[in-house]
Formats: sequence, structure tokens, C-alpha cells
Amino acid sequence: MTTVHQLTFNPFSENTYIIVDQATATCAIVDPGCMDSDEENDLLNEINRLGVKPTICLNTHCHIDHILGNWFVFSKFGLAPNIHPLEIPVLAAGEQVSDMYGIPYRKSPDPLLLDVTKTVEIGKTRLEMLFTPGHSPGSISFYCKESGFAIGGDVLFQQSIGRTDLPGGNHATLIQSIQEKLMVLDDQIVVYPGHGPETTIGAERRSNPFLT
Repeated sequence: MTTVHQLTFNPFSENTYIIVDQATATCAIVDPGCMDSDEENDLLNEINRLGVKPTICLNTHCHIDHILGNWFVFSKFGLAPNIHPLEIPVLAAGEQVSDMYGIPYRKSPDPLLLDVTKTVEIGKTRLEMLFTPGHSPGSISFYCKESGFAIGGDVLFQQSIGRTDLPGGNHATLIQSIQEKLMVLDDQIVVYPGHGPETTIGAERRSNPFLT
């Protein structure tokens, strides 16, 4: 059995996810957005409460609100972030962007690069990687068919979609990603977005104003 647990961090109200493989008591940390010691403790306390061992850190993409906790996860668990190669320059811009917003940032460790043709393994859980650019050049959605969910980052939201006015964003590309990679999934698939509440593919297929 695989379960998903959500924490919301930083001034951008970014959703950080812990994907737990119950069979092996291991987990993935997805988009750690914790930016100060209180939020770092919240993440650590949740992991301890769940009684699991983190084995991988994943970034759906590398905008500043999704990477603020990369350094903490590396320092605490020895896990470097796994990213799409096209996100390397986005990750490298973290210090500049944090200065622009006036928020603290400890430089992310050097990343590991994902091959989207393969799967991510968390114990016995397998995640398919769906390449879903448009909001960011190398955005990835992590899809678990067996447990019926996708961690979508800032691609698809409840009744909305990701913004495309940031460097590397493209509206037409984003819509194509959603239509070709997410809307082909079953209606009951739960989408856990980078901000806001969860939704389902079916709900967004029926009533998302950006897709109808």
C-alpha cells in the first residue's frame, strides 16, 4: 500500500509531499519547501510520526518555493534532489530568485538527473515519470497507477493550471502536456498539486475552465 501525506510551507503556500511505501516503511520527499527551522521541524516530525525512512528526494520542478528545503533534506538524510536535466538552470537561479523575493535560501546540493523513460522506486512502490513541461522547462509529474494518484507540481490545479509567465514557461506547451499526459489518465486518479487542494482527473476534465 502507498499513501501520500501533505505539508504546506513557506510564503507561497507550497505543498510538500511524503510518499510512503507501507510495505517497507520507506518514503520519498517531494518538493521540500521548508524554509526555516520551524518548518524543517514540521517535516521531520511528520516523518517521525509516520515511522518511515526517506530514501529519495524528488523535485517536480525547481522554482524557488519547491526547493527551499533541498539543503535540509540533504543535510539531514544525505539525499540530493532528483530533477529533470532541463531544470538545471532553474535550480541554479535559486539564489538570485531568493534575493529578489527577500527570502532565506541555502544553496541546493548538486542534483541527480532523472531519466523519464525509467521509473522511480520507493520500496515496492513504482512511480512513472510523466514529462509535463510548460510551467517550467523540465516539469515532471510522478504517477502511481497502482495507488491511483499523481504528484503534479504546478502543472494542474483544482479549477486552474500553472502560470506560464516565468522564464521557460509556455502556455501552449503546458496545455499540450496536460492534455497528452494527464487527461489521458482515468477519471478517478487523484492529482496532488504544488499549491491548493487535491483534485481528480475527472473533475478537471469536466469543469476546469482552462481545459473546456
